Amino acid sequence: MTERTLLNYKIYHLHENAEWLVFIHGAGGSIVTWKYQIDAFKPYFNLLLPDLRDHGKSKNIQPEFEEYNFDIVSDDILAVIDHLKINKAHFMSLSLGSVILQKIDEKRPELIDKMIMAGGVFRANIKIKMFVHSAKFLNHFLPYSVMYNLFSFIVLPRRNHAPSRRMFRLQSQKLAPHEYLKWVGIYKDFFHLLKNFFNQELEKISLVVMGDQDHVFFEAARKFVNVHSQKAKLVIFEQCGHICNIEQYELFNKTTLAFLKS
Repeated sequence: MTERTLLNYKIYHLHENAEWLVFIHGAGGSIVTWKYQIDAFKPYFNLLLPDLRDHGKSKNIQPEFEEYNFDIVSDDILAVIDHLKINKAHFMSLSLGSVILQKIDEKRPELIDKMIMAGGVFRANIKIKMFVHSAKFLNHFLPYSVMYNLFSFIVLPRRNHAPSRRMFRLQSQKLAPHEYLKWVGIYKDFFHLLKNFFNQELEKISLVVMGDQDHVFFEAARKFVNVHSQKAKLVIFEQCGHICNIEQYELFNKTTLAFLKS
């Protein structure tokens, strides 16, 4: 059996001279996270959609690691990009994917054109610290499937968040318990990275898209854009939760397409 060294990914190829758009989903997600974006964006860009390590169909990726960090998961994506000989691309991220995207920008700034960060994670405020530390503590007592159900309800508590919550729960079931524990370990350098990314100068033209009901991550996103107002713009969707690219996908597609084509 051939060892798998690259993430599972899908490509939608428009033509050789088209710009590339790379999608980075969050923890517990998969390529399916972007199901409402594919038809909207493929008439304009070459699309690359990878499954993060252990997520979706990215199983048994070599080399294996006892625990993960943001260098490992960002290098996984860069390996696919280098394999496809992509020299420049726009990037779209969701949730924790925004931290992975900023790590890629730190490693390979020449690769990135514009950045879109939906439901982004930008600063370790008290809510985010409580969220992370509670997850680490409860891991000792609760099965990971219960953990995902619990925290999906904490992040997406309202009735209009139900489709996003259901998608998240279905995709998170593809993670095995030992894989889930490795992803929990990624938070060891999480707070340090957030502090570095928040304070260093933002070089890329960036769009941050947040739902006004994203009660865990919204205020940190607002402060991030205020600090980096010369490069970053904040768009707020009313009556919308954390997974804004699903909950209000038509508005999301219209807004982000206009940004990329401007």
